[in-house]
Formats: sequence, structure tokens, C-alpha cells
Amino acid sequence: MSSRPPVRSPKRGVAQRAAERRGSRQSVRRLKLFIATSLDGYIAGRDGDTSWRFRDGDYGYEAFLAGVDTALLGRRTYETALSFAQWPYPGRKVVVFTRSNALRVISPNTVATSRAPADIIAELRARDGKDLWLVGGGGLVRDCLDAGLIDDVIVSIHPILLGEGLPFIAPGAARAPLTLTAERRYPSGVVQLSYRADRN
Repeated sequence: MSSRPPVRSPKRGVAQRAAERRGSRQSVRRLKLFIATSLDGYIAGRDGDTSWRFRDGDYGYEAFLAGVDTALLGRRTYETALSFAQWPYPGRKVVVFTRSNALRVISPNTVATSRAPADIIAELRARDGKDLWLVGGGGLVRDCLDAGLIDDVIVSIHPILLGEGLPFIAPGAARAPLTLTAERRYPSGVVQLSYRADRN
């Protein structure tokens, strides 16, 4: 019998090791940007106004929500969600990216962090679970794009021009080629486009 010590394999990332342990039981959790915008690319108007979004249907929201168990938000997006009559993320873990120590947390399922999105998302992907919902806002979307973290983009474009407001993606984001995977048109004029990140 050889007395040589076993050769150790190179270190692997947390998410990769977890995926290997899971084997074929479950694929790696995907980070999905599911968002509503105006035609000129705003997710909210002046002072955070979202009254322009159509409320006559869910536009695939319930089906999408059933496939995710964690929502990732920036601070301003989270504070806007607090003003809604109904909490948009029932039964989901909510991670808020913020440097503020004064964030109002309304649920034990909500956590605040100042860590980099790449680190948090790697840890989430290392655990079993459903896909991850990147809610926004624009700064968090930009950070995730720059880090190459986003797997899917589903955007519901509303037939309105706001002229100003909170942008879909903050300025300075890295270029991210996408492949169109689905298109759906609604009688209201909303067009929902689904894309997959093209990393080739």
C-alpha cells in the first residue's frame, strides 16, 4: 500500500460544492429579475409613485411567486414596498441591501445586510430552495449585472412614458447580452418579455 498522502482537489466555491452534494436532486437556484417598468425605463415615477402600474390582473405575478422563496431588494425599493396595502412577498425570505442601521423590519423573515450581493447570493445558492427574485431597485440591479449574477430577466413594459423617476437600472451598468425566450402581449397594452442571460 502506498504511503503517499492523498492528492487534494483544488478548492471549490461554496455554491459549487453544494451543487455537487445535491447532485441531480436539484439544479442551482437561478437569480431572476422580475420587474414592471414604464416604456422609458422607470420602475417608479417622481417621489416613488407607482400608481401608473395596471392593477387589472397579476401579469404572471402569482405563477412567478410560486417559483421563488427569497426576494432581494435595495433599501428604497423595500421602503416603497412597506407603503403598499398588501405585502408583496408573503411567506418569502426578504433580504434588504442597505448601509443604514435604522431600517424598519416588519417581519422575522426580513434581514438587512451591508455585504456585497455576490457574497449573499452565493450563500443562498449553496442552500436548497426555490429560485431567487431580484426585485430591485436600479442600484442593486446594476451591482448584480456587474457581477454577472442575473440568470433571467422578465420585464413587464407598461404603455406609459414617465419622463423621470427611478430608473430600471442605475447608470454605469455593465453590458449584458440576453436571449429572448418568451413574449406575451396583454389587452391592456402591457408587453411582458422574458430573457435568459447569454454568457457565451
